[in-house]
Amino acid sequence: MNAPQNIPLAGLRGAQWNEADLPHGLIASVHSLTTVDGANVNGFLYRMGGEKAVCCIMHPREILATHYLVPELLKAGAAVWVQASRSAGNDVRLEHELALLDVDAGTSFLKQRYEQIVLVGNSGGAGLYAYYTEQANLPPEQREKRTPAGRPVRLAEAPMIRPDIVVMVAPHPGQGILLMNSLDPSVTDEGDPLSIDPALFPFSAANGFKPEGASYSADFVARYRAAQRRRVETIDAKAREMLRLRMSARRNLSDASSDAEKLTAGWQHLFEVSRTDADLRNWDLSLDPTDRLVGSLWGTDPFKTNMNGVGFGRVCTPESWLSTWSGLSSRASVLRSAPAITQPTFVIRYTADACVFPDDLNAIWVALGSSDKGIAVIRGNHHGQPVFAGEPSGQALAGEAIREWLADKLLT
Repeated sequence: MNAPQNIPLAGLRGAQWNEADLPHGLIASVHSLTTVDGANVNGFLYRMGGEKAVCCIMHPREILATHYLVPELLKAGAAVWVQASRSAGNDVRLEHELALLDVDAGTSFLKQRYEQIVLVGNSGGAGLYAYYTEQANLPPEQREKRTPAGRPVRLAEAPMIRPDIVVMVAPHPGQGILLMNSLDPSVTDEGDPLSIDPALFPFSAANGFKPEGASYSADFVARYRAAQRRRVETIDAKAREMLRLRMSARRNLSDASSDAEKLTAGWQHLFEVSRTDADLRNWDLSLDPTDRLVGSLWGTDPFKTNMNGVGFGRVCTPESWLSTWSGLSSRASVLRSAPAITQPTFVIRYTADACVFPDDLNAIWVALGSSDKGIAVIRGNHHGQPVFAGEPSGQALAGEAIREWLADKLLT
């Protein structure tokens, strides 16, 4: 671990927090950590000094150094740790089992300094922290030994400090389930982004779509969901075949191998997953109704958002697909991990969320293994922002709800 560096707060300004909400005298430092498998990760520590508890914020795919909950959690009397993973900003290589080792580097570092560790998982961070908590609650010999693609992972060698408390803010069921619910199943050829099965195309007027708000029949929804699952099964098989070809070539390598055989043995495939912004609930507001508006996280014109490059899981390796983006093969699921989470757990649901829907969150809530759990329902979009201009900030309300729930649990 490198020596910490104090950093000016002005250097961490971002769109997520309001700098005016940061307390006077706050100390911010950046720390470089090394995981048990030799990767380097960075974390930002915010503190006033003398805290006994630390709240951790992390996302497997993003660096949240200026997350809006930092000032809110500082008000609770805890230090706040915001960490990056080794794959931040790089969906192509993200394998959640390896990201667990990144979390471990942070919790191990923090346990030397604080008595109490609170994991605060926001959106995809909830899936990461739920998976970590499940594995940390297990004896080392029972932890996962390989990724879904077969890569060995050293979870048994990691300290994997058990968190004391878990908080989930706008937790979707998992990156893979989120993507499976958003895949456009009318794609008939994975090699042709423009291929269409008209009977399944979600943005056809014949199937119930209107720009101002769709109305899909129950029969269409059922066929659509089944076809989404079949598409994931197809991509899973494609990813596993890529891995099989590479592993077979590696096993057969010899001094007499041709250059082509050597290239095959070293080939890590990259493949595109087209049309990943097509969750019917974003366009038909009668499906699992909330306060949300028509449109997805990416915009209101699905003929653009479903085709552009900013959606989830657009480019993958076989390893990242199976570990992160497959709704059938990924283990990084809040819903799957929830029964193993016995720590006190608090959940925030935003009422206008275009990414997390009540049925999904209710399933998580029921599955949680904790006997001490709370929930708050707050008006706001997926990021806690006001639904309409002039409305109160859901971010501040979420912070207040978390503080109230932590009041008799947090060491101060």
